Amino acid sequence: MRVLVANAGSSSLKLALLDGRRTLASCTLAQPQAPVVDGCLRQRAAAAVAEMLTHQPSPEAVGHRIVHGGGRFSEALLIDQSSRRKLEALVELAPLHLRPALAVVDALREALPSLPAVACFDTAFHRTLPAAAATYALPEGWRKLYGVRRFGFHGLSHAWVARSVARELRRDGGPAARIISAHLGAGASLCAIARGRSLDTTMGFTPLEGLVMATRPGSVDPGAITWLARKLQRTEGPRRALETLEGALEHQSGLQALAGSAEMSTILERAAGGEERAQLARDVYIHRLTGAIAQMAASLGGVDAIAFTGGVGENAPEIRELALRPLAFIGAALDERANRAPAAAAVREIGAPGAAVRIFVVRAREDLEIARQVRALLGAGRHG
Repeated sequence: MRVLVANAGSSSLKLALLDGRRTLASCTLAQPQAPVVDGCLRQRAAAAVAEMLTHQPSPEAVGHRIVHGGGRFSEALLIDQSSRRKLEALVELAPLHLRPALAVVDALREALPSLPAVACFDTAFHRTLPAAAATYALPEGWRKLYGVRRFGFHGLSHAWVARSVARELRRDGGPAARIISAHLGAGASLCAIARGRSLDTTMGFTPLEGLVMATRPGSVDPGAITWLARKLQRTEGPRRALETLEGALEHQSGLQALAGSAEMSTILERAAGGEERAQLARDVYIHRLTGAIAQMAASLGGVDAIAFTGGVGENAPEIRELALRPLAFIGAALDERANRAPAAAAVREIGAPGAAVRIFVVRAREDLEIARQVRALLGAGRHG
């Protein structure tokens, strides 16, 4: 089944036409800024798809990445009028991601009205989180009335990593039980995976929690946030204060706040040149990452493999080296030469021979995971 995959993030739209694992055509569009995002993005998405399909066979289905499924959606879903309304109700949970994603859903439904469209959720992979990992120690009324809990994100990427690494481990006759997936990109999260099931993760109710990211702070003392909210209310008023706070947490924190750049390659280059600000950003990033990997290992009761994916995870050998160096006590060790070698295979092993924990780099392919879920849903006939 040929599947057109639409991956709408907070800053870009990636489109890919897949036939099996073959990419027949693809393109990436920078996303326009709000408030013109809906109309402008719909027009650009429709135009890009028309251009892509000019010299390609028509797709047979469309798959959409939907970042947040809330507590309602835990598996891929056929998009019809009813489910489209239900998806709209989730926008407030992740507006930066869901608004553009739904604009693309509407654009492609208009452009390709005869094709089934499927929503694939980043949160769905984490439906297996045990209560101990998913529950916040907040008042019961808030948890029940508002559904506040850890959802976890990057599930499409973590699912792809879990399958890819498990395949490598089985091929070599090794265990495939306990894998730590490290998705390190502009957004970043870890996932502790046992026998293909998510048991723990670093992101929570929103994609703000956990690791330090490009422009997001990761975990911050909630008391600091409420303190800042009160300070801002005095100078900007309640409504403006909330907007300022949300904007700063989404766009002005993380590496951007520490180093003045959200690009890891730039930060590492400046840090190597002795710039203290860049060195601090690198060290804060590594401190949080190393500690979180150890936390995931504890959640699993041990680890068989650690896999890095995403823009930073795949392309920054220094980050992999610095993050794993303190983790020798769990059996993690790199082969320095393999770690520094240019990326070639979709899955490559970079761990030291004989080390207790095997280390992999996996090329991120959320598009293939989305296409797999689309084919599974439509092929199983559950949409009829």
